[in-house]
Amino acid sequence: METPYGFSADVDLPYEQALERVTAALKTEGFGVLTTIDVQATLKAKLDVDFRRYVILGACNPPLALRALTAEVEIGLLLPCNVIVYERDGGGSTVSVMNASAAMQFTGNDALAPIAEEVTARLRRALAAAVA
Repeated sequence: METPYGFSADVDLPYEQALERVTAALKTEGFGVLTTIDVQATLKAKLDVDFRRYVILGACNPPLALRALTAEVEIGLLLPCNVIVYERDGGGSTVSVMNASAAMQFTGNDALAPIAEEVTARLRRALAAAVA
């Protein structure tokens, strides 16, 4: 599945297993998870709303982040790269990664294009590995 801003794939795995697999796949591609936002817990705590299990991972590849920050110091507004995992209705999970190339187009800085392409390729490989 593709949107203008990301790539997704469904996997017939329980949520916890999908989350473990994508975290491991990100690590293989040089990304660490800097932040983990538990959307379900946050919505329950702040709004008393029940929501599916859903997490937003803030993934960072330090060498690529440094290259991007060197090319444009304000790029930190678009970092880290978001990856989501959520439980599907009826079972299984969905894993989605951002399209860094699409995000970087907002900047108008051509020096970011090759960095964004590399980030996007690595995220897509991590996605493919997580759902394989």
